[in-house]
Amino acid sequence: MLTITFAALRTRWTALVGMFVALALGVGLIAATGLGLASTFDAPDRAPQRFAASPVVVMGDDTLTVRVRRGPSTVRITEPLAHPHPVDIELLHDLKALGPVTRGRPAAGADPGDAVGVDAPADEVRRVVGDRAQVLTGDERRRADPATERDAEALTGVNALLGTAGAVTAFVSVLVVASTFAFAVALRRREFGLLRTAGATPGQLRRLLLAEAFVVAVLASATGCALGGWGAPHLARLLVDGEVAPPWFAIRPAVWPLYAAFWTGPAVALAGVWAASRRAGRTGPAEALREADVDAGVLPPVRRALGFALLAGSIFLMTKSLVTDPSGLLKRKTYITQPMVLITGVALLAPLPVRSSTRWLRFPGATGMLVRANAAASLRRTAAVAAPVLIVVALAGSVAGSARTVSQARAAEAHEHTRADLVVTGEDLTVRPVPGATLSASASTAVFVREEGTALIRSQARAVDDAAALAAVERLPVVAGDIRDLDDRSIVVNEEWEQHTVGATVRVWLGDGRPVSLRIAAVLAVGTGNNGAYVTAANVPVAPVDRIDVRLAPGADRTAVAAALRHSGGTVRSTQQWLAATHPRTSPQTRFGLMVVLGIALVYAAIALANTLLMAGSVRSAELAALRAAGATGPQVLGVVAGETLFAVALGAGLGMGVTAVNLAGLGAALAALSAPVTMSVEWPVVVGATGVCAVVAVAAALTPRAVRQGQRRNGSPLPASRFR
Repeated sequence: MLTITFAALRTRWTALVGMFVALALGVGLIAATGLGLASTFDAPDRAPQRFAASPVVVMGDDTLTVRVRRGPSTVRITEPLAHPHPVDIELLHDLKALGPVTRGRPAAGADPGDAVGVDAPADEVRRVVGDRAQVLTGDERRRADPATERDAEALTGVNALLGTAGAVTAFVSVLVVASTFAFAVALRRREFGLLRTAGATPGQLRRLLLAEAFVVAVLASATGCALGGWGAPHLARLLVDGEVAPPWFAIRPAVWPLYAAFWTGPAVALAGVWAASRRAGRTGPAEALREADVDAGVLPPVRRALGFALLAGSIFLMTKSLVTDPSGLLKRKTYITQPMVLITGVALLAPLPVRSSTRWLRFPGATGMLVRANAAASLRRTAAVAAPVLIVVALAGSVAGSARTVSQARAAEAHEHTRADLVVTGEDLTVRPVPGATLSASASTAVFVREEGTALIRSQARAVDDAAALAAVERLPVVAGDIRDLDDRSIVVNEEWEQHTVGATVRVWLGDGRPVSLRIAAVLAVGTGNNGAYVTAANVPVAPVDRIDVRLAPGADRTAVAAALRHSGGTVRSTQQWLAATHPRTSPQTRFGLMVVLGIALVYAAIALANTLLMAGSVRSAELAALRAAGATGPQVLGVVAGETLFAVALGAGLGMGVTAVNLAGLGAALAALSAPVTMSVEWPVVVGATGVCAVVAVAAALTPRAVRQGQRRNGSPLPASRFR
């Protein structure tokens, strides 16, 4: 078997080179992203900065720990507080009795009173502090540095991007390898017929193809791991230059990503080849005598059933999300990964629309007639060309379109919810009454709630000083209750909370960790996620005012009011300017990350198109010679080949836009269910650009094989019939 396998590899290397390149590239990308992921698990080891000279640091509590149920037992869940505790005066006095106490040099984003350095033995400090604060020694002292928290937050975004890119790589590589190998098997049916005539069993044919795939995959995996190790530092530099990763991000040494990437190659290859090998095993000896190239039975019952099952599964998942958690469809990971199920189902059923589309499409002239006839007769070739185009167009339309739709919905929602004429923003604003204006000052905070006893949920919140002023300057989407009923013993929640009945009491932890029981005064629609909770400023006295919404009275002097507001210490902007600054359509970092994901899919589509069409062109000598013998000129032959290719590309693009329409329709339904503005949008430049690249690569690959180029002569006259005897 191995002798036959290596002989087949030597003679069929042109048919397997596409799979080798796809696998090597896929393993390389998985290795690079895996190395990047391994580098995001921990922030870089930084030496303590604020208290570098102090052997011990005492820091106020900065986390909330709550017990929740996990099966029959309970576990402790910890969340960072929105407002960490300071080191109080009494504790500070006790610490001074042990030794010199250092406040530490100021640092951006740090409260000067949140931590102090103590020059005393650590055991003595722990005895005095007890449970009133945290005692940090050694490398733990850097927890008092604001840069530590910023490092962790920066790595979260990089981790999400690299994880998504790795998932897309694995998904697209499986489809590309499966499509490429299925077409290669279809081209080798006469070879398999001869082997069956010589006595080969179906099991031996299956093992032959699986062995070929395994050998190619091992070689490709080794190459891919080398590429991944070389490319990982370049990927890190690309993320830093794109401002997706922080400037200090770099690849750290790790071995497990290379092992995982290496064995992903054979797994992907065998998964992609398995269905094709079973079909090859069913090849009969009569195939060796077959001369007709009309495809029949290209959609076996198993493939048909699997395709429809995936279509039904994708619709079920979307419907379930709409019913149980519509806000989940607005999350980036969801609208990037969920379309993959629908794309796979449509790709499996791609041969179905080929023949039906050729029936109602009419192309002019004899060339158009041949294009239509050849596309209908060569279903496997047409579907193999359409599939990668479908993948890249569907991902481009669904992913980029979903990101743009969600960002536009959030911007439109923010615009609808405000009545303010001016907005003042800053870190610690001073609020003073201004004649001719209603001011609503608020601070950013958070509240924590234990839902169903099994989860601790953190919700963003605003602490307001006057509920009546809030109602005057905001147009909040209240679905029950009245926002003006908010007082120091109540809270405003949204419909996403487990308990959201007006008048009911809910147990929460405030931003500084204090547990309180508050009555629900009003309930807001969920929206796009910006409709958080509201409490009064008395509940969170440590939260500094960071925004003042201002509504002008009729006849008030806008310039005079703006001048008076500048004494608050913040930036005064019109509402439109504030919205433009805080609710951009799509951030540059998000757009860069999406382009990385789509770029991976586009590269794979180009490889699949080039490999499929090069293989197809290499076996079309007899077909094209028959065209020339029938009187077709060289340009007509090239026109037929290019026309068939463009028809398949257009079919794939049409199917991709169909998938996009379904995904965006589900997203629009989710926005409507959340009472958010429905603003559907498609990134047409991205979709058209991806389709154009696929068309150029496909036509170039279709016209490259020598069998095609030999089908024309410089004078354009038909070839002599003796050439075909």
